[in-house]
Amino acid sequence: MKSSHSVPSRNSLISNLKSQVFTLDKWKRLSFNLCLLSIGACIFAAGLNGVLIPKQFLSGGVIGVALIFHYLIPMFNIGLIYFCFNIPLIIIGWFCVSRRFIFYTTYGMIAYSLAAAFIVPRFPPIENPLLAAVFAGIICGLGGGITLRSQGSGGGLDILAVYLHKRLQLKMGWTSSLANTLILAVGAYLFGLEPALYSFVFVYTSGRVVDAVITGFNQRKSIMIISDSSEVIAEQILTELGRGVTFLKGTGAYTGEHKEVIFSIITLTELAKMKELVFDIDPEAFMVVNDTLEVFGKRHGSRRVY
Repeated sequence: MKSSHSVPSRNSLISNLKSQVFTLDKWKRLSFNLCLLSIGACIFAAGLNGVLIPKQFLSGGVIGVALIFHYLIPMFNIGLIYFCFNIPLIIIGWFCVSRRFIFYTTYGMIAYSLAAAFIVPRFPPIENPLLAAVFAGIICGLGGGITLRSQGSGGGLDILAVYLHKRLQLKMGWTSSLANTLILAVGAYLFGLEPALYSFVFVYTSGRVVDAVITGFNQRKSIMIISDSSEVIAEQILTELGRGVTFLKGTGAYTGEHKEVIFSIITLTELAKMKELVFDIDPEAFMVVNDTLEVFGKRHGSRRVY
C-alpha cells in the first residue's frame, strides 16, 4: 500500500530542487553583472586617466562635470568628485527607478570612482589631439558599453533623465543631449573652444562605440518579400537558412490582388544568400531590407530586465 505521505514528499522535493536551481541562477546573474560593471569601470578609467585627462579633454554627463572641477582644482581626485556628484542622483533613482537597477548602478558608481582614483595607465604619447580624442573615445566607449550590457550603469545623468521623464514627460534623449551640450559649452567658455571641439569628437566616438558594444552582438536584418511564389520562397528560407518566416496579409492598392508578404529576421552574413535564394526562385520579387537596432525573442537574444 502506498504511503499517504509519498505525494507531498515528492512535490516537496521537486519544489526544493526548483528553488535551488533558481537561487544558483540568481547568483550567476549577480556575479555576471558585477563582473561586467567592474571590467567596464576599469577600461573606462584607463581611457580617462591615460588619454582624456593628460590631453585636458572634456566629456559629457557627470564625468564631464567632475573633469571641469578637477581641471580647476587639480588637488581634488577625479574619482572622489565623481562619487560625490552621483550620491544625490542615486537617492533620486532609488525612489524613481527599479531598485535592482539602482543596486547595480550603485556598485557601478563605486567601481567607476575607485578605478578612476587608482588606475593610471601609461600609454605611448599621442601628439595629434584628434587621434587622441578618437583613441580615448574607443577605450571609454568600450568600457561604457560593457557596463551598459549589465543590468545597471556607472551612474550619471541617465538616472536624472529617467526621473525627469517620469515627472515632467521630458524625452530622455533630449534631456541627456541638452545636459551634455551645456557641460561642453561651460568647458569651452572656461578652457577655450579648441579643447571643447576635440572633446566633441571624443563624445561622438565613445557614443558610437557604446552603441556598437550594446547592439553589435544582437543586430539583425529584417526582410520583407512580396512575390507570387511566396510559399516556395518561405519553404526555402525555412530549410536552407533555417530561419523562421511569418506571412503577412497584403493587398495591392492598384491591382487589388491579395498577396502573402514574407517577413523574416536574418543576420548580415545571411543577406547575400537570402538575395540569391529569393531571386533564383522569382526574379520579379520585391524585397525590402531594413536594419534593426535590436531583436529580442527566441533564437535572437534576450532583453535586459531591471
